[in-house]
Amino acid sequence: MASSNQSYVEHVAVRVRDIRWHINFFHEVLGMDVREIDGPTDAPLQYWALGGMQLVSTPDFNAPPSNDAGWLAHLGIMVQDLEAALTEAKKWDVKVLPQGRNWLQLPDGLAIELIQASGNSVAQVLAVNPRG
Repeated sequence: MASSNQSYVEHVAVRVRDIRWHINFFHEVLGMDVREIDGPTDAPLQYWALGGMQLVSTPDFNAPPSNDAGWLAHLGIMVQDLEAALTEAKKWDVKVLPQGRNWLQLPDGLAIELIQASGNSVAQVLAVNPRG
């Protein structure tokens, strides 16, 4: 019997070499504003964005090859306006993956799938207080 509970991924933590680049990308391309910062704001150790992304600064991190079974497969991100996000992403020199133009690979190897949300669903999810 299926559970009657409903749930969603509250956040995903990703190790990145250049945290500032990733903070800027997730803010400028996907509109993910800061929720919390660990460390100084100009050089955070960790950064949590509204929308479920946690970035962990790991300057010596080397991502394994994308076909390595131990690496995160991809991160699915619901966006209010897919076309606007794709237009902005082009400015960041990210790699478009073979799965489609809404699949992007960031410099540290993280693959993201941008998904068009329906109606007002992004605003509704972001209105949830994750610490409430």
